[in-house]
Amino acid sequence: MPSAARLPRNSERAEYLPDFCRPGVVLGLVLISELVALVLTLGRPRGIPDADFWGTMANTSLFLLWIGLAGAAVLCYTRPLLARRSVTQATGAALVLLAGVTGLISEAGWWLAGYWAFIGAPTARPLAASEHVKFVLGNIAIALIVSALTLRYFYVSHQWRRNVELEAASRVNALQARIRPHFLFNSLNTIAALTRRDAGLAEEAIEDLADLFRASLRDSSARMSLKEDLEIARLYQRIEQHRLGARLGVDWDVDSLPMRAEIPGLSLQPLLENAIYHGIEPLAKGGTVRIEGRMIADDRIQIRISNPMPDQGRSSRREGNRMALNNISERFRMAYGNRARVDHGPSGQSYEVVLEFPRTGNG
Repeated sequence: MPSAARLPRNSERAEYLPDFCRPGVVLGLVLISELVALVLTLGRPRGIPDADFWGTMANTSLFLLWIGLAGAAVLCYTRPLLARRSVTQATGAALVLLAGVTGLISEAGWWLAGYWAFIGAPTARPLAASEHVKFVLGNIAIALIVSALTLRYFYVSHQWRRNVELEAASRVNALQARIRPHFLFNSLNTIAALTRRDAGLAEEAIEDLADLFRASLRDSSARMSLKEDLEIARLYQRIEQHRLGARLGVDWDVDSLPMRAEIPGLSLQPLLENAIYHGIEPLAKGGTVRIEGRMIADDRIQIRISNPMPDQGRSSRREGNRMALNNISERFRMAYGNRARVDHGPSGQSYEVVLEFPRTGNG
């Protein structure tokens, strides 16, 4: 079976159609209706006095709002069916449905206007029977043009977002692939040293390494609970503790965090690895990595990871630190958009990485 990326356009499913039940989409359709009403009013026949501009605008807006809202309701109801069709089929069906809605409302509007004139309403104008078909078909033609342009916009916008997400996912996967060998070599060196000193500890380290790699082989875009991600970071700490011994201290202050909140998987372990590799290992006496977590305003989670900086740390940090930070920044951007931030840099005698993201899940 060919991959989805190689399917011809008319074989792709029409996933570009937005959810017309959402208030934001309905508001967009209302604005489009008002814009069309303004254009049609500005292009009114010269025989209509300028004093009637706002009256004509109000009547046209009301008429087009009925068409726009009724069309949104029809597409809201039929979207699950249309989304399973190809782009060409779904677009054609959507245009037919919108043309039908426009025709029905135009017909109803025509007869209502005739009735209004019949009962002698002061603002009503007599309607010529010869204009009936022209009125209905003209409205359908306008609706088809505006609908086709709107659906084209939805399609292009969807394709752009999809391409951005695929490009970001490719960059994340490439960065992840470059991080794993470095992580594996460090762990194997630790286990090799332990086998000569304590076979039991070496066995425990191998089990921890297996658990770590089982976690690292997950989909990098998948989320896991904060509790799971912290446990993976603690597994890594145990492996490094065997290698560095008393030189390594890790101060965990995360008890106030909602452990069932979700986070992009394997986010904290690379940051702990950076803190140890760049901050603790170069120091002859070692040091302490501090990991602090707390809830802040707007039900957001903040996690701060800090480590001491060696002398001249600002200019001599080893290559590879930015790779993990870029990886995590990209994944948080994909997961939360502009609702999350990843900040990092020197802070006094320490180097800090701060994660902020919205709380999700049932934590």
